[in-house]
Amino acid sequence: MRIGEVAAAAGCSIQTLRYYERRGLLQAPERTAAGYRQYPPDTVRLIRFIKRAQDLGFTLDEIEELLKLRDATGKRRGEIRSVAKAKMRDRKQSRSAAGNASRSGWLGRRMRQAPGGRKLSHPRGIERSG
Repeated sequence: MRIGEVAAAAGCSIQTLRYYERRGLLQAPERTAAGYRQYPPDTVRLIRFIKRAQDLGFTLDEIEELLKLRDATGKRRGEIRSVAKAKMRDRKQSRSAAGNASRSGWLGRRMRQAPGGRKLSHPRGIERSG
């Protein structure tokens, strides 16, 4: 598959594929005689994995580690799952802490005081819709 086909199928940009290649998340593909990148068919699945891991809160460095685990002999799904589960627990705790902070702040107090979605006054006197 050419780079544009992979990008379209994976739902990302060509620049993203090139960046992942430079970072080492993707192996450099074979080139055609005309110099076009020719990616193997499983590249789309790999890109989707990377994007999903990012959606779950993994950094590209952490995704790189997951990919290394996948490729390492003897370290397969069990270890990858445990690393992923730990990251997801950390992310859930971070979201919970952030939610608690916003609920205890000005906006949280104002939301509790203004039922029915009526306009709330901003602390600086600017009207904001709720």
